[in-house]
Amino acid sequence: MEKNLPNIAVIGLGLIGSSIAHAAKQNGAAASITGFDHSQDVRNEAKQINLPITLTEDICSAVIDADIVFLAVPVGAMAEVVTNIISHLKPGVIVTDTGSTKQSVIDDIQPLLPDSIFFVPGHPLAGTEFSGPSAGFPSLFRNHYWLLISDDEMKHPVAILAAFCKKLGAMVEVMDAEYHDKILAITSHLPHLIAFTIVGTASDLEHDLKNDVIRFSASGFRDFTRIAASDPTMWRDVFMNNEVAVLEMLQRFNEDLSYVQKAIRRGEGEKLYSLFERTAEIRRSIIDVGQATD
Repeated sequence: MEKNLPNIAVIGLGLIGSSIAHAAKQNGAAASITGFDHSQDVRNEAKQINLPITLTEDICSAVIDADIVFLAVPVGAMAEVVTNIISHLKPGVIVTDTGSTKQSVIDDIQPLLPDSIFFVPGHPLAGTEFSGPSAGFPSLFRNHYWLLISDDEMKHPVAILAAFCKKLGAMVEVMDAEYHDKILAITSHLPHLIAFTIVGTASDLEHDLKNDVIRFSASGFRDFTRIAASDPTMWRDVFMNNEVAVLEMLQRFNEDLSYVQKAIRRGEGEKLYSLFERTAEIRRSIIDVGQATD
C-alpha cells in the first residue's frame, strides 16, 4: 500500500458519498474510510450491501481521526453538520463538500471553522437519478470533472485534495465560487428546473391524457422524467441556495423561449433552423471533449 495515504471520513452515504467510498477502496486512495449518515435506514442499507466503509453510530466518531472529511449532504444541511463535528476535527484536517452550489456553502461553513482547519469547497460533476448507498459505484467519477474552489490551486490543502480526487478517476479544475455557480446554473440547475416543470405539467393533465402521455412517452420526455426523478431534498436546497445565478439564467431562458414562440407563430422557419443548427453544434462539442456519457 502506498505510504502516507489519508484517513477519510464521508458524512452522508447517498449516491455521491457511497461512490466516494467505493472509488477510494477500489483505487487504494485511502488508508481508512469511516462514514456516517443521520438516517438509521441508510446506515442499515450500507451494512446490508457491505459498503466498504467503517460505519459509526455517531457523527463525531466518524471524523475524529480523519485527514479529509467529505460532506456529501444537501447544501442546506452543511452548516448543521459542521457545527456538530467541529470540536472533534483534528488540526490540519481538510474539510470539503460535494454540493452543487458553492457560494452559499462557503457563507455557511467558513465562519464556523478555525484557522487550523482547511476548507476546500468541491463539486464532483457526476451523478444519476438514483440515491442511497445502493446507488453508489466506484467508477462514478471516472473521466468526470471534480471542481474545487480556491483562489490558488497551488495551496497545499487544494493540491492534496486534487491529488486524492484524481485517484478516484476524476479530472480536477480549480475556479472561484461565483464562476462555478453561474456555470452550474445553466449546465445543471436550469435543465433540472425545466425537467421538473415539464413533468409537473404532465402530472396536471386530465386523467386519460396523462395516462397516454405515460404510455406513449418518447425518448425526449423519458429523458426529462429521468432528470425529474432526482432527489427532491437536494434540488430544493440547490434552488434555494443558488437563487441569484438560477434566476439570471432563467430570465435569459425566458427571453429565448419568447423568441422561439414568436418564430413559430410567425412561421419563421429559418430562425428555428438557425437555432437548431447552433444547438446541434453544442452537442457535437460536448461529444468532442468526452462529456457525453451519463
